[in-house]
Amino acid sequence: MRSYRIKGIPDSLASAARQSMRSPQYGHPAHAELATGYGPCRLCLQTFQVGTDERLLFTYQPFTDPAALPAPGPVFIHRAGCKRYDGAQLPDALRPLPLVVEGYGAGGALLAQRRVGSALFEEVLETVFAQEEVAYAHLRNAEAGCFIARVDR
Repeated sequence: MRSYRIKGIPDSLASAARQSMRSPQYGHPAHAELATGYGPCRLCLQTFQVGTDERLLFTYQPFTDPAALPAPGPVFIHRAGCKRYDGAQLPDALRPLPLVVEGYGAGGALLAQRRVGSALFEEVLETVFAQEEVAYAHLRNAEAGCFIARVDR
């Protein structure tokens, strides 16, 4: 199996959103509330405790390649500070969630899209990364469609 890194959104963007209460990439207002759903936090990649954790909602653009078509969407982070996840394994908190793995190539071209479902995440990711043109992947929520994390080879 190939090695990979799963990464939460950049610390700098999360810090800017917390400080300004605006989307750092778009300037749209951010919204703070007690968690009404599991999330997860796009920085630490942990799920929220409903009714307990305060979370911040803002617009995020996951693509860094200027040639990629923009795909902004809503993301949640913990309102209080948390530590960015950058690891070689899928966090346990994400395993029970409905996940989709999307593989992207040059210019942000979507080359593969696979639901994890009842399969092992690692097997689905390996299938996506088996395509040599796939440079990186995004994890998305299979129900809401929103971005969760980036996966690099």
